[in-house]
Amino acid sequence: MAEKTQSSSETWSADRLPGLDGRTVVVTGANSGIGLTATHALARAGAHVVLAVRDTQRGRAAAATVPGSTEVRRLDLADLGSVRAFADAWQGPLHLLVNNAGVMMLPRQRTKDGFEMQFGTNHLGHFALTNLLLPHITDRVVTVSSGAHRWGGARIGFDDLDMAANYTPQRAYAQSKLANLLFTLELQRRLTESGSAVRALAAHPGIAATNLQNHVGNPAVRAFIRFGTRFFAQDDRAGALPTLYAATEDLPGASYVGPDGLGEMRGKPTLVGRSRAAGDPLTARRLWRVSEELTGTHFPRSRDEEARG
Repeated sequence: MAEKTQSSSETWSADRLPGLDGRTVVVTGANSGIGLTATHALARAGAHVVLAVRDTQRGRAAAATVPGSTEVRRLDLADLGSVRAFADAWQGPLHLLVNNAGVMMLPRQRTKDGFEMQFGTNHLGHFALTNLLLPHITDRVVTVSSGAHRWGGARIGFDDLDMAANYTPQRAYAQSKLANLLFTLELQRRLTESGSAVRALAAHPGIAATNLQNHVGNPAVRAFIRFGTRFFAQDDRAGALPTLYAATEDLPGASYVGPDGLGEMRGKPTLVGRSRAAGDPLTARRLWRVSEELTGTHFPRSRDEEARG
């Protein structure tokens, strides 16, 4: 049974957010869906929220609906050059990074750097962004995963990460969401080992009615998801609560937050479990090493380590 904290009562809502005045937050994929809803809540609580989006025109339109302090910066997670440019331009402290953006069950596509699109965007893009921004981050990193990390006994296919031999949109999506959880696990281990007070957490929205499903490539699967969404989904305000809970509650590092209802499909946020594969520290370390090689980014060394060379 998932552990519950005192704040994870049935009454928890975005109104329970603490004051965030003076804090700076980056939310990837913040121009729609859960990302935009979380942006609204964080800005209302006083944070300055940077909408990190691929389409800045849409981002500016979204920011115009937010009651609070915002700015829009371009970030294309499917292009490591764009990720580096975003990070290189960053100055000053960053209190919270929300790795929210994602793509879901696309037909076979590749990122600008040649990676399978779902793994490249959902995992590698956020992996690189986090490592490059870590020297600025002062509080925590929240990465949005999914219950899909359990689909079909999902695993990381190290021998064929691009699934060139046996690609299906569902398997590729499940692998990318499993990677999000393994990334969080290993990031927290490294933060703890380095003596950092920064925490890494993960969250999932359950089944939420957002536009993410509209990009599913297979029309039959898209129709099935829409049918299920009609009867089981919660709206994007409820879907954003696990992210907001992970972003602001006093939770242990590597915590995973999701809805407390049946099958974690809907409900109020609470600590939830994960698959055995998602909690394997050896796989998490191996994935980290491979991700470093693929992205050319690394966990930042401490000043003492840099001085030692």
